[in-house]
Amino acid sequence: MNIKQLIYFLAIAEEGSITKAADRLHMAQPPLSKQLKMLEIELNIELFERNKRNLRITEAGKQLQYRAKQIIDLTETTIRELKDYDEGIHGTLRIGTIASAGDTLLPENVFSFHQKYPNIRFHIKESNTQEILDMLKNGIIDIGIVRTPIDSDFFDSILFPEEPMVAATTGTPFWNEKQPSITVADLAGKPLLVLNRYEDVMIKSCQKAGFEPDIIGKIDDTRTIMLWANKGMGIAIVQRDWPELMKNNGLKYKEIAEPLLVTQPAIVWMKNRYMSSASRHFLETFVVD
Repeated sequence: MNIKQLIYFLAIAEEGSITKAADRLHMAQPPLSKQLKMLEIELNIELFERNKRNLRITEAGKQLQYRAKQIIDLTETTIRELKDYDEGIHGTLRIGTIASAGDTLLPENVFSFHQKYPNIRFHIKESNTQEILDMLKNGIIDIGIVRTPIDSDFFDSILFPEEPMVAATTGTPFWNEKQPSITVADLAGKPLLVLNRYEDVMIKSCQKAGFEPDIIGKIDDTRTIMLWANKGMGIAIVQRDWPELMKNNGLKYKEIAEPLLVTQPAIVWMKNRYMSSASRHFLETFVVD
């Protein structure tokens, strides 16, 4: 099994057809079919169920597809690392970012970096914090922009100021508009929509205030949680920067005065792993002397 065979296999798996995969790879169909057959013989396993119209990937094929993507990504990373002897003047910087930080932190730094290193290209992947950390571990991206908490045993980081969480609701708010913030106790008895990664700290905060929270929805994506709140499903507990990112959506917001309910944006990268010159130079744009 070699890299070329894995590339061929991935094309077939993604296209669901040897004919379409051959067109995508700009090669004839017979040699592509032969490569797939050789791979199956070598592994002694069937990767696709064949019928007249298309191919259906087997469970073993799905596992190889998952691993093949990682192997190819790591191979490309290794090639980039070995070629990185020009102090980051050329190349591609791969960044994973959560949506809010990607909209607020990233543009200015990318612009200033591009002014200094115009030959660096950018590959931006937008996802949630956990998936970005997984991509870092697997070598798929160079730098991540996430929110705490993060595991300092695996990652180095540059931390930004802490921000309080906010409550978002539609219709008439349950708080006094003249007050600058609400307390966790004000959320007692209210239907809450909470991001999965903050569920534990939300429960602890409410228990500390003397009640069990009524969490009716646990969601991974902040945009989704705000859409639910906008439909009147419940009160969304989200990061403070989201009201600025989703203006004119009919929601009303109020900060929550609770030391446990804070978030902190962070730039993260893997500890004890090679870092390209482009990555090092990019991180310098976030460091204030």
